[in-house]
Amino acid sequence: SPSDEVISTSDLYGGSYRIFTTVYENYGVKFHFDALASEESVKALVTDKTKMIWVETPTNPTLKILDIKMLARVAKSCGAILVVDNTFASPYLQNPLDLGADIVMHSGTKYLAGHSDVVIGMAAVNDDDLDLKLRTLQNTCGGVPGPQDCFLTLRGIKTLHIRMQRHCENAVKIADFLKNHSKVDKIYWPGLKDHPNHDVAKDQMRDFGGMMSFTLVGNDYETARKIVCTTKLFSLAESLGGVESLIGHPASMTHAAIPKEKREATGVVDSLLRLSIGIEDADDLISDLEQAMA
Repeated sequence: SPSDEVISTSDLYGGSYRIFTTVYENYGVKFHFDALASEESVKALVTDKTKMIWVETPTNPTLKILDIKMLARVAKSCGAILVVDNTFASPYLQNPLDLGADIVMHSGTKYLAGHSDVVIGMAAVNDDDLDLKLRTLQNTCGGVPGPQDCFLTLRGIKTLHIRMQRHCENAVKIADFLKNHSKVDKIYWPGLKDHPNHDVAKDQMRDFGGMMSFTLVGNDYETARKIVCTTKLFSLAESLGGVESLIGHPASMTHAAIPKEKREATGVVDSLLRLSIGIEDADDLISDLEQAMA
């Protein structure tokens, strides 16, 4: 409602940032964007008007890991709802409801459906009152997927576990390749032991997923653009989570709506490239990245 406040991670999908700042702020909802790195920093943002804490973990696109249990404690202490966008992890790798979240949302288009052939979203709850509120809102506003979309998503879920296992296996090999590449500066993937919240990821995830980002030495915008236009197996596209591998340039694609200074403050610099690692042969994917970066 107008005058309500939402605490959100500052590193989030550009479309979420856009709808928060260009739609809901116009209706009087106030958003606080922060890294949410510690319990103290989150509590410092809480006011008597705080109604929701909205987070992604891993975040899009720099794969930051947020402590869901900690955020749930803060939300409960101030009477707010904790919402976790679990798209990057999927239910196979992470179950936020079991960690204290109130609502978990997915872009089902991604890992759940898994074949890049459907547009669908979902929200999951384990509370009867929240369920009734969301169902009433859905009935009122008409957010109802078509039967074919539901069929395709249910079909995809049958192979979710097998696909996620292969995504994770391929990610390990590609991370090893990138670590030893002379043109790579930083790698963002929670499976790396030097990832800032690797231990939290180990605690709340079953594996580390197939999403990965990296930056280039020199941070050159044109070099990054050239790479994404030169890959042959990695398709240049904004989506993620399908069986095929995708590559994207967040600064000019998924996060272009975020002002440059705010974007760069979260790590989305000009040379950042985001990979959605598919289920193809890992050696073929590595060869493709190698030729594109040559």
